[in-house]
Amino acid sequence: MAREYRTIEEVTGPLMLVRGVENVKYDELGEIELADGQIRNCKVLEVEGTDALVQLFESSIGLNVEQSTVRFLGRGLELAVSPDMLGRVFDGMGRPNDGGLDIIPDAMCDVNGLPINPAARDYPNEFIQTGVSAIDGLNTLVRGQKLPIFSGAGLPHAQLAAQIARQAEVLNSEEQFAVVFAAIGITFEEADFFISDFRRTGAIDRAVMFINLADDPAIERISTPRMALTAAEYLAFELDMHVLVLMTDITYYAEALREVSAARKEVPGRRGYPGYLYTDLASIYERAGRIKEKRGSITFVPILTMPDDDKTHPIPDLTGYITEGQVILSRDLYRRGIQPPIDVLPSLSRLKDKGIGAGKTRKDHADTMNQLFAAYSRGKEARDLQIILGEEALSEIDLEYSKFSVAFEEQYVSQGFDTDRSIEETLAIGWELLSMLPANELKRVRQEYIDEFYIWEEAEACE
Repeated sequence: MAREYRTIEEVTGPLMLVRGVENVKYDELGEIELADGQIRNCKVLEVEGTDALVQLFESSIGLNVEQSTVRFLGRGLELAVSPDMLGRVFDGMGRPNDGGLDIIPDAMCDVNGLPINPAARDYPNEFIQTGVSAIDGLNTLVRGQKLPIFSGAGLPHAQLAAQIARQAEVLNSEEQFAVVFAAIGITFEEADFFISDFRRTGAIDRAVMFINLADDPAIERISTPRMALTAAEYLAFELDMHVLVLMTDITYYAEALREVSAARKEVPGRRGYPGYLYTDLASIYERAGRIKEKRGSITFVPILTMPDDDKTHPIPDLTGYITEGQVILSRDLYRRGIQPPIDVLPSLSRLKDKGIGAGKTRKDHADTMNQLFAAYSRGKEARDLQIILGEEALSEIDLEYSKFSVAFEEQYVSQGFDTDRSIEETLAIGWELLSMLPANELKRVRQEYIDEFYIWEEAEACE
């Protein structure tokens, strides 16, 4: 039986102090009953002796300190999970938000989850096809990996997220594939875009969506990613599904964390973010992965917008330490009409070598990838020299590399947000581009692959 307290001392913004409490724990849920019978929810942020500092999920407007009652429920925040979650849209607190009925739960799961025992982790080694050439061909996503997308304000990360959500699949696998999509702190217009796109393309049938809007309370924003990962853990480790978790935008999550930290008067760290930002982000990211003797898995693609396009900002900086690489969107490519504007050179997937090759993608994938990186890098250098010194200053081969880099961006990277390319199509485009260069320039590709895949007619046409 929950004990009731009429000992609210004060309310300051979203925080409320309750005195004289007993057996109340950190992170415990509570209910506030107002004088008119209205119920509002709260969560314990701090306990000191018999004093409990709680944060309101809703507004404190209209809350009368003397006439309101607080009940602590003896449990933390939980999510009702069931196979019926697929195809549904929820708000940031896990409540149905699509006009449908409440979920009849198979279980109630604590949203904080449990960390995966490092000894029980299985190594990611299976290729996930996103249908996006710049990812599949050069920065391959592997099942169980954490691969964030670093974007900037105004760049089309929302369109890229929707594209990956509807196209992603594990090749040659009989297990079911599901997508858990969490939107954090987005506008109503963005929420409408995601929901409409998922429904238009049919991706909603295999998806669970959690939508937290910009005008929702900060404490709900902190709960949303944990709600999404709890749903993903249920689908992956109880129903044996391959689950891809897409989350946008981690920057809004970190800002909500900073807001709550400031309200609690904690000593700030870098740029005002709490000193435990690294630990907090790790508690989210590290819930992804594979577990030995479990058929399901969680692959995690968080999206974050870098303030001022600064990769050294605390949020992308700390994310880079925890995750296995990053895909970076380029403002320069975006201005030139490259869609999606993925900058492949600073992007990195640390596990890409584990998910490619014979039996996974194709035997020539690794060599092709390395040669495309090298040729594009040299081509960009040649273009920079061409701008400074003029075309006459470049050698004939440097001009070839310059032309290659332009074609690479326009044909390989740029594919629009509605084109779904198989890995075979991506590799074929790669060889068409490499065939623009003389065969003796392909020093990172084995001769047997050149003999099999190099397009000699393409090379003659370029000459």
